[in-house]
Amino acid sequence: MFLVGLTGGIASGKSSVIQVFQQLGCAVIDVDIIARHIVQPGYPAHRRIVEAFGTEVLLENGDIDRKVLGDLIFNQPDRRHLLNSITHPEICKEMMKETFKYFLRGYRYVILDIPLLFETKKLLKYMKHTVVVYCDRDTQLARLMRRNNLSREDAEARIKAQLPLKDKARMARHVLDNSGEWSVTKRQVVLLHAELEHSLEYLPLRLGVLTGLAGIVGLFYLLTHYLLPSP
Repeated sequence: MFLVGLTGGIASGKSSVIQVFQQLGCAVIDVDIIARHIVQPGYPAHRRIVEAFGTEVLLENGDIDRKVLGDLIFNQPDRRHLLNSITHPEICKEMMKETFKYFLRGYRYVILDIPLLFETKKLLKYMKHTVVVYCDRDTQLARLMRRNNLSREDAEARIKAQLPLKDKARMARHVLDNSGEWSVTKRQVVLLHAELEHSLEYLPLRLGVLTGLAGIVGLFYLLTHYLLPSP
């Protein structure tokens, strides 16, 4: 198995692309969902966030108030780093658990939906392939204004708050251009899936795991054969 990191930008069409991959039977892990899951009450990250930022970040039901927490770390690199040091290890643990489940089920690759893949660079080293869902800026602006009913000024401000898609496209191994007709984009997704599915890059890890399991079974046999008394 190998990992494929997929990202995009606001109104680039990433969610629609993910749906096509899922319809094709691909394994997809949404890192944002994991991030929300690991800060629920009862989880270690929830307790450490409250210890670090105080009870003012809590809603009445005990959940983390994401808006309040976001305001606390806004333009404060030290606090943002503190939050990341709490959440990132827990996110990685859950991500690896989910990935291992797909490995056991025989999937050749897993797509990780990571909005800030190139911004944080935390998970880049684990990705065999990186994919960006791209569209030109004018198309992105028009879609965002229409989708969110925003003024041009507000839409431009939201786009400027993110790393430009053209920069992400330069860093990615694969680019899915969603600037035009959806049928064209969908075909790109199908072709990329076929390329990844027929890749042999999953073999080294799978063979390594199988070799390791065979070694453990062999060792267990030797121990039981030579150390346990015969009946």
